[in-house]
Amino acid sequence: MNPEAFQAGFACWLTSLRQLAEQRCDADQPVFNVDGKTHRRSHDRKNSLGALHSVSVWASDYALSLGMVATEEKSNEITAIPELLRLVDIKVSIITIDAMGTQKAIAKQIVDAQADYVLALKGNQGTLHDAVVSHIEDAIETDFAGTGARRHTTEETGHGREETRTYVQLPVPADLAGRSVCSGLKTIGVVISLINRGGQESSDARYYISSLGMGVKRFARAIRRHWSIENTCHWSLDMTWREDESRIRTNVLRENTGWLNRFSLSLLKQDPGKESIAMKRRHCAWNEDFFTQVLTAHAVDAV
Repeated sequence: MNPEAFQAGFACWLTSLRQLAEQRCDADQPVFNVDGKTHRRSHDRKNSLGALHSVSVWASDYALSLGMVATEEKSNEITAIPELLRLVDIKVSIITIDAMGTQKAIAKQIVDAQADYVLALKGNQGTLHDAVVSHIEDAIETDFAGTGARRHTTEETGHGREETRTYVQLPVPADLAGRSVCSGLKTIGVVISLINRGGQESSDARYYISSLGMGVKRFARAIRRHWSIENTCHWSLDMTWREDESRIRTNVLRENTGWLNRFSLSLLKQDPGKESIAMKRRHCAWNEDFFTQVLTAHAVDAV
C-alpha cells in the first residue's frame, strides 16, 4: 500500500488515542517533537538503495507518534518536515525541531497553523545564529542586566553524572540581525549545561529561537521535552523493536513497517501498567485480554 494512504487508514484510531491522552494530561500547550532517525541496516548497495531515513512527530506529553515521512537521505529532512506537519493537527501545540529544521518556510508554516515553535540554532543558520550568540554573550558579561532575561535552573543526578542546566530566555532585540528570517519570532534563549562525571567537568551551550512569549519555565519544558523523542521513542524502537537491525529493503514495505513500529509503541505507551515496553509486548502475545486492552486503550473485564 502507498505509505501515505496506509498512515491515513489509522487516522480515526489515532485521533481517539489522542483524545484519551489529552483527557489524562493537563498540558495546556502540548509539545510535539520533530526529529529524524536513520534505519541503519535498511540499505541495499547491490541495488543502489540508501538507508531509509524517517522523520517523525512525537507528542511527548501523550507518548504518541502522530505521523512519519520517509526519505532516503538525512539532508532531505528539510523537505520532509513541511510534508509531515501537513499530516498532523498541530494547532495550539509547541513544535520543537533540531537545527536542520530551522528554516524560514518551516517557521512560517508552524505559525500559520496557529502553533508555536522552539527551534535549535547552529552555525548553518549563519547571520541569525551569530547574532543570537553575540547578543547572549554580551548579556552574560553584564549578568543580563537590562535585557529582560529570565532564568530557570535544574539539577539532575544519574548514570554516574551530575548535571546542572541553566535555561535563559530573552526578548528578541529590535536590532537583531536576521530576525526577519523567522515568522513570529519573539524570544531567544540558551541552555548552559555543566556536567560532572567522575570528577571530570565539562560544559555545553545550546542556542534557540522561539515564537513563544516570555515564560522561561514553559521555554525550558519545551526544550527538555524535545529529548523525549530520542530517549523514549527512538531508543525503544532500536532496543525493543530492533529497528536498526531490520533488513527490509523494499521501499514501501520498510516505510509501512516503520510506521507500524511507531504506532504499536504508541499503543503500548498508553497502557498504565508499570511493566517495561518489552514485557508488555510479550504479554500481548501471551494474553488475549491484555492484547485487546492495549488495542482499545480500555481495560477488559475478566470473564
